[in-house]
Amino acid sequence: MLIKIYDTNPNPAEIRRVAEIVRKGGIIIFPTDGVYSFGCDIFNGGGVEFISKLKNKDLRKSNLSFICYSMSQISEYAKMDDVSFRLMKKNLPGPFTFILNGSSKLPKLFKNKKTVGIRMPNNSIALDIVRELGNPMMTSSIFTDEKTTEYITDPELIEEKYGHQVDLVVDGGFGGLEHSTIVDCTDDEPVITRDGAGNLMY
Repeated sequence: MLIKIYDTNPNPAEIRRVAEIVRKGGIIIFPTDGVYSFGCDIFNGGGVEFISKLKNKDLRKSNLSFICYSMSQISEYAKMDDVSFRLMKKNLPGPFTFILNGSSKLPKLFKNKKTVGIRMPNNSIALDIVRELGNPMMTSSIFTDEKTTEYITDPELIEEKYGHQVDLVVDGGFGGLEHSTIVDCTDDEPVITRDGAGNLMY
């Protein structure tokens, strides 16, 4: 199923519809400020495992990321010191994944993981879905090893390729090809571990 939502002014009724699908255990593909991504409720253990299998990754070894819509929501699930807080405040929303130490509020499925990736993409659709959902979404970008990039940037072709595996594809316009920049904030000094979209401002 494909649903069209405009990033400039997301329709609240459509956002509620998408959030309800996620809330009921659905798997979606949705736009970010870079590559289109798989998403599910972080409390949906089956969904998290399903996405890991889609990506051919071992859940125990996978680097999974959450999409949050606010700094206060991030603080519920991850630990931030003054340095990481200021850095995130300055760069979010934006195309970055910040690796932080997880808090005690992480879902049971993530308890064996000491760290969690945090995303707050500069994309109204993604942020509105999470806001409506009421808690973060687990996210992982769709495959990027395709010979034809159209299958990871064109929503209609994404739906054609993955529609039988997910409950919904959100068409938010053509997506990008560049992944987020990953910033590890688990030590005293933040370290960029993957260069991607965006220039980190210190």
